Amino acid sequence: MILLVTTRPGREGDAILELEWALEKVRVKGTDWRGVLLAETPLSKEEALDRLRNFETQAIQRVVPLDELVPAKPEEIEKAVLELGERIDGTFAVRAKVRGNRGLSQRKLEVELGSLLVERYGLKVNLGEPDYLVLVEVLGKRAGIGVLRRNEVLRFEVVD
Repeated sequence: MILLVTTRPGREGDAILELEWALEKVRVKGTDWRGVLLAETPLSKEEALDRLRNFETQAIQRVVPLDELVPAKPEEIEKAVLELGERIDGTFAVRAKVRGNRGLSQRKLEVELGSLLVERYGLKVNLGEPDYLVLVEVLGKRAGIGVLRRNEVLRFEVVD
């Protein structure tokens, strides 16, 4: 399981320690973006999210489980999203965050990937209250893709 974890810039070290305490078995790497970490754990998505949900964090702001990491090329992203899209059973929305890749547009990714999923699987889009989120997190030359239920993206209030 791969997790994209965000923290306040400068708090990466604290977030890494918290991930190690909460998950025990985890390998965390920094990225080229301040406050953005990638964590790999052998735990299942459910177990990792449960442990983090019940952990009192001082540094972790957001945790996004990713199903795949692919090269940040439109055709690679489309292929991964279409494969993962088979899991969607209900309404969906596509959300993209592009960091460090001028060749990709956040808006264009959201619209085009959403259209592909509607065409391929006949799914319904619901931008307000979707049953599933298709998340695309672009980090330069790599893109993380996750198909998640609404409660699988964790957000924490971090008090300084």
